[in-house]
Amino acid sequence: MRMVVFGAQVCGDLSAGANREWLVPDGAGGYAMGTVSGLRTRRYHGLLVVAEPGLPARRHLALAALDPVLTLPSGAQVELAVHEWAGGAVSPAGHTLLERFDLVDGLPRWRWRIGPVVLERELAMVHGRSHLGVVHRLVSAPGPVTLTLKALVTWRDAHGERTAAGPAPLVEAHGSGAVVESAFRLEGPGFSTIQQWYRGALTRAERERGLPAQEDLWCAGQFAAVLHPGESLEVEAFAGEGAPRGAERIVARARARNRALTHDASDDVDRTLVLAADAFVVAGAAGAPDVVAGYPWFGTWSRDTMTAYEGLFLATGWYDEGRELLRAYAATLDGGMLANTADTGRTEHNTVDATLWFLHAVERHVSGTGDDDLAAELLPALEEVVAAHLRGTRYGIRADADALVTQGAPGVALTWMDARVGEIPVTPRVGKPVEVNALWINGLGAIAALQERLGRDAAAVRTLLDRARASFERRFPVERRSHPATGAPDARPLYDVIDGPSGDDPALRPNQLLAWSLPRGPMRGRPVPEAVSALLTPLGPRSLAASDPAYVGTHAGGPAQRDAGYHQGTVWPWMIGPYVDAHAAPPAEHPGELLQGIEAHLWDWGVGSVSETADGDAPHRATGCPFQAWSVAEVLRVRRNVG
Repeated sequence: MRMVVFGAQVCGDLSAGANREWLVPDGAGGYAMGTVSGLRTRRYHGLLVVAEPGLPARRHLALAALDPVLTLPSGAQVELAVHEWAGGAVSPAGHTLLERFDLVDGLPRWRWRIGPVVLERELAMVHGRSHLGVVHRLVSAPGPVTLTLKALVTWRDAHGERTAAGPAPLVEAHGSGAVVESAFRLEGPGFSTIQQWYRGALTRAERERGLPAQEDLWCAGQFAAVLHPGESLEVEAFAGEGAPRGAERIVARARARNRALTHDASDDVDRTLVLAADAFVVAGAAGAPDVVAGYPWFGTWSRDTMTAYEGLFLATGWYDEGRELLRAYAATLDGGMLANTADTGRTEHNTVDATLWFLHAVERHVSGTGDDDLAAELLPALEEVVAAHLRGTRYGIRADADALVTQGAPGVALTWMDARVGEIPVTPRVGKPVEVNALWINGLGAIAALQERLGRDAAAVRTLLDRARASFERRFPVERRSHPATGAPDARPLYDVIDGPSGDDPALRPNQLLAWSLPRGPMRGRPVPEAVSALLTPLGPRSLAASDPAYVGTHAGGPAQRDAGYHQGTVWPWMIGPYVDAHAAPPAEHPGELLQGIEAHLWDWGVGSVSETADGDAPHRATGCPFQAWSVAEVLRVRRNVG
């Protein structure tokens, strides 16, 4: 597959190299993650980040870094690591010695050159376990060199910091390595203890996000070996029960697995997206697969999972995993609402749209795979969703007299636009949101189709569907306007919310795209208004028109500032999927052309993946999570559909 290569001009420029991040997931919610230059810029960066079994949101940073030091045949010592410190110093500055960074078969590889001496590093995780293998290989040298690897460790919540103000991590000798905090193990040749604080490590990305950006790291010890050209030093780090497996073998098996996953990919971008999708599919709490919403800080969220379902499981052909995921989520339905497992570890039923995406996911799965057994198993639960919405359920969610869904309660934001500043929702969208009702109509159509597929009576659902569709077509279009060039009636945009506390909201947002894009959406097959099309940027639609007084063009600053702008102009790449589907009919631009900006973005920030968000203003700097499930899933889905 395509080898992504960054040369010395990117690797050696700390700003350019440190703004590009790599990710190696372990399939259990943990990961290894860092930057092309090797600089830790986030509190979440490390070579071993451990997730609690079945709880991917609960992660601990374990092995922060392995700092290489070469002793050359001349006796000179060269430090190849790179750290930034609270006082502003960058030391050591090993990034200036990087010759190149490669991403091959989804795995990172660094290559340092010091004259005739060349050293390479590769790493991989054991799929399904929190187990890292790191290989340092001496590619060339005029004679033997000594390589030492200093292990900088901690054991703390991935969202926090640990400092020398508290106790040092407990490091106990174990075999040919050590056990840290009785939580994880280091294994490799020539281990000797050091036991020293490295104080004031700075994480510049956290500083930019207005969060605490300093911590202290504990140098537990170092591994050492004398290497001749062609020889390697192998180190492993792992949590839980286990034993060393050989780092070379871990890397080889991970490479083989990634190649097998992508054997039927159509081109290099397709291969990249399939590997990116695989990163989000993890083992869930109930033993069934689940989906991490984004790395490095999100856990599992039902809305993200169901929105991403078609791209992650159907476009890839991972049908068996998808089936088990749908069954597991169906078991969480309560009061007609799908559980939304929060990153706090609590299970909450607090979304209006996740359940409606679930209806869509089930029907798409059955339609795509012919799995009538699953349809028969889940249909009663789907019918109960409709019944609960007719009765009324939590947070004022109910089908109103016009058969459209209304929602809202003080202090909560139930749609995907759920950002808060403190306890105050930024976009509560109380009333009847346009995408919720597009999903409701689509879901009613999906249930009716499943009923008819199984030979059951769909008349009641069809009647409700007809009422909801008629109400949507009557209520949601804004006042008719004429096209400025021809004077002919123009296609009308839709209100973002109707029947809200202040009436109908005409804010121009991309939420309405779902009315055109969903297979049973109320506007399916009709032309998309030009005003909606104008929201498009190279990375997807803006969340609010730039002409709106509330528009925020940059998603930056501290937590409150970022949350206030989260849905006020920020670009959301996942919405490129609905945009492409809505514009699928001629004479629209060819769908493949609409993806060119995002395909280029694959190498810009989260290398080989698609970000959560981007600035609304050019140059559309990526923001949020560098690796986001629904962003990847929707690009993969529509790209394979048009390919």
